Amino acid sequence: MPATPAWPPKSAPRLFVATPLSEGAEVRIEGNQAHYLGKVMRISTGDTVILCDNETGEWAAEVIDIGKRHTTMTARQHLREREEVPDFWLCAALLKKDRFDMVLEKATELGVAAIHPIVTRRCVADKLNSERASAIVTEAAEQCARTALPPVAKPRKLDGLLRDWPEDRILFFADEEGGEPAADAFCYADGPAALLTGPEGGFDDEERAAIRAHPNARPISLGPRILRGETAALAGIAVWMAEAGDWIDAE
Repeated sequence: MPATPAWPPKSAPRLFVATPLSEGAEVRIEGNQAHYLGKVMRISTGDTVILCDNETGEWAAEVIDIGKRHTTMTARQHLREREEVPDFWLCAALLKKDRFDMVLEKATELGVAAIHPIVTRRCVADKLNSERASAIVTEAAEQCARTALPPVAKPRKLDGLLRDWPEDRILFFADEEGGEPAADAFCYADGPAALLTGPEGGFDDEERAAIRAHPNARPISLGPRILRGETAALAGIAVWMAEAGDWIDAE
């Protein structure tokens, strides 16, 4: 006899929804999400969709109605709880739009807990479209099967970030002028932490001095080459996850 197909199917589309999920909860979506399911994924009544609400975790839902501009589903089975991620923030200076879009997407995939955009003197951008940023983060989480969305804070100036920095959180400063090798610094890190990376032109001397003078700051090196802003952010996250984050527990 043929084997019974796995349920829910691994190919089922994934969506984050605003509706709180529970067994039997009815979820109605409209707009771009409904278009994605109906026109792109071509789902039919009875098909399975994986839903997340950023609170209760992941659910398998059954499609019960498809309209021209909406899709209605019923949550059938709780698949897993909302994941716990390391308490690790990315504090990244704003970059050109396409490059910062990449930072948002890949930082989400790599597992950061929160993203804090920073404005420095050499930033070529000083604004961030919050709706667009939220959409990028959400789509990245759907693609990589995250069940916890990293919040994206409003951009703030570097001096404000340093002034209000939490006393219990280490601030690893990716300094192009050098510091402790990142892997060594991260290996013994314990507790809340964050990575601070600069803009296209780097930090100026005054900013660098202010960061280094902060009692929670630890300058680190990401290698012998000067990295682009987006490369530094993603390389730093990857090293952290390998040395102190949830990669070390991956099976």
